[in-house]
Amino acid sequence: MHKQKNIFLVGPMGSGKSTIGYLLSTQLNMKFYDVDQEAETRAGLSICDIFNLKGEPEFRIQEEKIIKELTGEKGIILATGGGSIMSLKSRNLLSSRGIVIYLRTTIHEQLKRVSTNKNRPLLSQNHEISKKTLSSLLEVRSPLYRDIANIIIDTSNRKSGLIISNLLYDLNEFSIFF
Repeated sequence: MHKQKNIFLVGPMGSGKSTIGYLLSTQLNMKFYDVDQEAETRAGLSICDIFNLKGEPEFRIQEEKIIKELTGEKGIILATGGGSIMSLKSRNLLSSRGIVIYLRTTIHEQLKRVSTNKNRPLLSQNHEISKKTLSSLLEVRSPLYRDIANIIIDTSNRKSGLIISNLLYDLNEFSIFF
């Protein structure tokens, strides 16, 4: 297999970054990393526990370090955390070291996908509070996702196979193999 460019997935929680990243990595025979999984492994704690014990600012510092390290590798697919783009340093690393794919989805779809996951520190068990939180986060983060994205794909109500097919077609234009 030829040397490949990096592919970075950004988007809100529940947009499919981890799932699509893993499936895309198997299709392209590339190494897959998930920033949240890396953070949990390195801390020996869940994301929720990191937030609760160390706070969000400390989590974001660790997230930034992980992104700096992993974006320095070659030929990887990286699923970022939904809030990782809040860091200018992380945005610059992502946009300068690979192809950035924004997986866009609706708030309704996010709630459907993450409602049973108790490991989401920014969400409440109250549906209406979570809906307001997701709306506020999207309002702030959506322009940042769009700003660094080379490809934007909607994942709402779409099967992962179709999303992967569309991404492979779009990635072909970037000549990810050289």
